[in-house]
Amino acid sequence: MSIDAAALTGRGNYYEDFVVGDVYEHARGKTMEALENVLLTNLVLNTAQLHFNEDLAEKVAAQKHRIVFGGVTASLVIGLAMQDTGEQAVEEVGLDKVRFRVSVIHGDTLYAFTEVVAKDDSEAVCRGHKEVGLVHFRHWGINQRNETVFEGERRALIKKQSFNTKGLAAAGG
Repeated sequence: MSIDAAALTGRGNYYEDFVVGDVYEHARGKTMEALENVLLTNLVLNTAQLHFNEDLAEKVAAQKHRIVFGGVTASLVIGLAMQDTGEQAVEEVGLDKVRFRVSVIHGDTLYAFTEVVAKDDSEAVCRGHKEVGLVHFRHWGINQRNETVFEGERRALIKKQSFNTKGLAAAGG
């Protein structure tokens, strides 16, 4: 049994669709809620109190508010980019050059942008996958004040239009 991979995801954003130098302004913004920051900060056992202790933050933080854990900020910005850059991904390969330029506080609304930096579909970078290519993205996020809050580079193996699942065992059978 084979599965029509195109039916599982959107029709665009295959390896061939990405052009080096293209810049995407992603469609959605997202307001950072206190619950998201505190929950995720505690789930990953981050004990830096300025992420979850409002009393301490009012006394010592420059913003006088709890600041969002950078891991949450990075996840949100990259998540906002996924509809355009990750829908056809088969494997995430790398994340580097991560920088947090301005602290995010609860109530900030973030927007994401992406530049296509490079592409490579040589066998050496495809990790044994067939019909994929490596796309190197530069992501950045801004807040509602147009301040850059996050920058980072991501590499992902993206399906080519010729990708199919013939010969792969179907899940559960």
